[in-house]
Amino acid sequence: MVVFHRVRVVFLLLFVSGSLRDALSFYLPGLAPVSFCETEQTEKNSEVPDCKSSIELFVNRLDSVESVLPYEYTAFDFCADQSEKRPSENLGQVLFGERIEPSPYKFSFKKNLECQNVCLKHYNTEKAEDKAKLDFLKKGMLLNYQHHWIVDNMPVTWCYDVEDNQKFCNPGFPIGCYVTDTGRAKDACVVNADFNDKDTYYIFNHVDITIFYHVVENEAAGARLVAAKLEPKSYKHTNLEKPDCTGPPMSLNNKFSGEIKIPYTYSVKFVEDKTIRWASRWDYILESMPHTNIQWFSIMNSLVIVLFLSGMVAMIMLRTLHKDIARYNQMDSVEDAQEEFGWKLVHGDVFRPPRKGMLLSVFLGSGTQIFIMTFVTLFFACLGFLSPANRGALMTCAVVLWVLLGTPAGYVAARYYKSFGGEKWKTNVLLTAFLCPGVVFADFFVMNLILWGEGSSAAMPFGTLVAILALWFCISVPLTFIGAYFGFKKSGIEHPVRTNQIPRQIPEQSFYTKPLPGIVMGGILPFGCIFIQLFFILNSIWSHQMYYMFGFLFLVFIILVITCSEATILLCYFHLCAEDYHWQWRSFLTSGFTAVYFLVYAIHYFFSKLQISGLASTILYFGYTMIMALIFFLFTGTIGFFACFWFVTKIYSVVKVD
Repeated sequence: MVVFHRVRVVFLLLFVSGSLRDALSFYLPGLAPVSFCETEQTEKNSEVPDCKSSIELFVNRLDSVESVLPYEYTAFDFCADQSEKRPSENLGQVLFGERIEPSPYKFSFKKNLECQNVCLKHYNTEKAEDKAKLDFLKKGMLLNYQHHWIVDNMPVTWCYDVEDNQKFCNPGFPIGCYVTDTGRAKDACVVNADFNDKDTYYIFNHVDITIFYHVVENEAAGARLVAAKLEPKSYKHTNLEKPDCTGPPMSLNNKFSGEIKIPYTYSVKFVEDKTIRWASRWDYILESMPHTNIQWFSIMNSLVIVLFLSGMVAMIMLRTLHKDIARYNQMDSVEDAQEEFGWKLVHGDVFRPPRKGMLLSVFLGSGTQIFIMTFVTLFFACLGFLSPANRGALMTCAVVLWVLLGTPAGYVAARYYKSFGGEKWKTNVLLTAFLCPGVVFADFFVMNLILWGEGSSAAMPFGTLVAILALWFCISVPLTFIGAYFGFKKSGIEHPVRTNQIPRQIPEQSFYTKPLPGIVMGGILPFGCIFIQLFFILNSIWSHQMYYMFGFLFLVFIILVITCSEATILLCYFHLCAEDYHWQWRSFLTSGFTAVYFLVYAIHYFFSKLQISGLASTILYFGYTMIMALIFFLFTGTIGFFACFWFVTKIYSVVKVD
């Protein structure tokens, strides 16, 4: 039942769409609005049953830029609400480690509250259990773990001033901060001059929440929430029964022992804002991230590379190749034919089956699966189906598409394996179904074991793991077999020229036409198109920044496909002119080598941009990076092979061969 429930949730999520509107940031909201009314109005007006008076605040998992390990809200022993049932999560949320739970922070619409008590936590350092909880809380403050709260499907943001008088709105706020034994204030401790005791932790045990709303006119009754902001504060309440939210900050000295009481409080204020519409309520968060100008620079940089490559390919196709083909087709005498040189000389070997054709065909099948999955996912994201408001939808869509695309993977692998002269069709289809997905799953499972051992919320529950395996074995594998059946049943790919029985000897190659230098050079230009966009993607994954610019990403995706194709065609032509006809694996590895540059950049990003510490976090970072590099290798390599295959078929189909 768990499996069928997961699958049902996945399919329902894929068809959830929201209102569409033009936005400067390519963002289109994803869910329907909810109306709110005052309690008295709701009780009197029975004609508006959909108008809510109570506002629910949900808490999500906590994460940190200094650690890859996210933790559930309850792991830090904060005030919790055990009475309410936690909302169900979709597959994408589970895979990303999101754990949404109800919170004890309760309030009603337009009812301001001042310094409300939530709960009181007692700790005695002489008790092992209390000391472990307190130490874990201190570790969270030391590593700058961040709360992530949700109101009406909006992130509750902490807005503060940054450089150039700009305001940055962070969809999270720290649980506390630490002042070192040398007196240096770390992270959020710099916001308050009272945080000055050495070797001391300061916990943010109070939040001032401000909720902005917009009254709906000429539509349904009630108001809609358009923003939720808070300011974390620290108070050592003198009167725990009736706190007044004044006094010195709540400090936890590192060397203190004995009994500690930490009271948690909150205040709520409602403000009407007529300038923000519900459809654009996320814009203030997204506009505070100054990425748009950099993105346009990235696009222009990529377009220059594409224009350069397009010019090179056009020059070859229209001038050099056109002249070569015309000259070859005008040859009448044997003496003229003996003067042939360059790519025409290898026409009898260019379609010779490559070595390790089985492995190449399997890679092509998996690469096709990934290519279609990426294209469809990004297309849906551009339409707003997979916006940040629709939590977990991006990952869910990608996983479900990959599962359903087993048929084209099996078909492509079988078709090319048959054209390579292969006959072990059972081995081919089994490798297509299990090799690349198996490597990814094995890596993912090892990472999951580490997360289990660390008690992280990112550890996949056993039920979800079973659901993933069921989707793979019960849906993806049978679809792969169906695709392979039709691929082997269809006749092999017809080549425009016959292959000689005796392989032609390849002449001595210069340094630039040898396999390795060509492969290394081939990945530079595609990587140059994506490395700026790659920075933002890595930021969204590891620095927990919100990614929403799917329009830019889709454009870069198209540019990457064009660049990989053109770079591979250029190098393929140069190698054929050097009478080297081993183009199949070379074309795959030439554009696939972009993944090696991606891996090098990810290593550079880890050491230069991230502050991750700890062996487990480091292993997790590189473990997940290896999965991304493998997927990227199959994706780009498949593009390069298909482009080169089209090019080779095209040029040899227009020449006369006796």
